[in-house]
Amino acid sequence: MNTKFLSILMSSVVAAGLTLSSVAASAETKLLKFAHDNKTDPFENPAHACAAVFNNIVESETNGSIKTEVFPSNQLGNAREHVQMVRDNVIQATLASTGALASYYPRIDVLNLPFAFDSNASTYRVFDGPFGEAFAGDIEGVLGDVKVLGFPDTGGFFAVTNSKRPINTLDDFKGIRIRTMTVPAHQAVIQSLGGEAYPLAWGEVYTGLQTGVIDGQMNPIPIISFWKMFEVQKYMTLTNHLFSPYTFVISKTFWDSLSQHEQNVVRKAAESCVAASRGLSRIIEASDRGISGLADKIEITALSAEDRTRFKEASQPAVIELIAESGDTKAVELLELFRAEVEKANNEPYLQ
Repeated sequence: MNTKFLSILMSSVVAAGLTLSSVAASAETKLLKFAHDNKTDPFENPAHACAAVFNNIVESETNGSIKTEVFPSNQLGNAREHVQMVRDNVIQATLASTGALASYYPRIDVLNLPFAFDSNASTYRVFDGPFGEAFAGDIEGVLGDVKVLGFPDTGGFFAVTNSKRPINTLDDFKGIRIRTMTVPAHQAVIQSLGGEAYPLAWGEVYTGLQTGVIDGQMNPIPIISFWKMFEVQKYMTLTNHLFSPYTFVISKTFWDSLSQHEQNVVRKAAESCVAASRGLSRIIEASDRGISGLADKIEITALSAEDRTRFKEASQPAVIELIAESGDTKAVELLELFRAEVEKANNEPYLQ
């Protein structure tokens, strides 16, 4: 055979081999699109702190077999639409708020038992323990097309802001129109305290406060600070009445496509994501973006122990009754487990 021809033939075979190798490598790379409704700044909000840590671990520890892309600030739709897109595997992951998940999973109201937790550490114990495991399993069973990877922090306990007057007692709450998510338990809580619940989309809240359509709203302190609620609100009460974590959901179709090693990495990355969201939330609360930074911009009060007890006695039965009257025996069972685990967590240290 002609030496020159043989050389050309061998070069062609090598080139073809390299091309096939590139195609195979490309085919093996899995794309994980992660959408959320906050800005892309891991130092500003718990959601992106979670996403940034998760993405970094996934890409590095799978050696690039999973490539991640983040879509912040509702670039692909709102939070509720993100959940549906995960279910359809259009995107592969999102952090679903209780409001975003409620229409797909009404039992989310189990989490909205007011004045349940005594500390942040208690929330960690509950969502990292038997209740969190049971709750995640139930979400997966009801939806059928998602995998739950954990419950990241949205910013901590809820505070209430308003433009009418300081809220220190139940009487102070009367007649104040408070924005809630479209979650029945949130509405029941506000109404049981004497306020007027006004469900409103998140994108309309600031304008609603500005124009007086609503008098107040409730959210964790980092969100109140980040969205500059002090510009349109005069008073903030540290009620600590609700703790509503994100639910970190990933497409089951995508999850099932991963190797065992990739699943282990994703699970570990999710655990670090949860830890990052909690850490940043506590840092923001203690920084000039938290209570100390808000102190000269809005009048801040905290409930006395006695008034907190009165608020709890007025509001908890409303949510318990709401769930009991739903006729959903599984929801009642989950609520009983939640209450038992919360009581245990409140009475035992998180770290032993």
